[in-house]
Amino acid sequence: MSDYIKTITESNFDTEVLGSDRPVLVDFWAEWCAPCRMITSTIEVLAKEYEGVATVAKVNVDENQSIMQRYGIKGIPTLILFKDGKEAERIVGAAGKEIISRLIERHSAVAA
Repeated sequence: MSDYIKTITESNFDTEVLGSDRPVLVDFWAEWCAPCRMITSTIEVLAKEYEGVATVAKVNVDENQSIMQRYGIKGIPTLILFKDGKEAERIVGAAGKEIISRLIERHSAVAA
């Protein structure tokens, strides 16, 4: 995984995502999910582009089922943008770079 992407687990979710002072884009994914693999490089590019503006993180749903249940994740990939400890927006399914960029920019103080 990229140096710019945080790995989120049940043990650090509240601190790293809900407690963050900047927007956090969380990619809910699984290794067996083909659409998840399709957007991996896009997520990595965005993590680098928005470094310092927003945090980009990944949650493996197979290893962190309680987070998945907590946020009602029914299909993956699901991208959730958290701001000020709350879900601000959600995209379900594979989305392109422009759509995800606009999502981050809508909730960030600084556009990339």
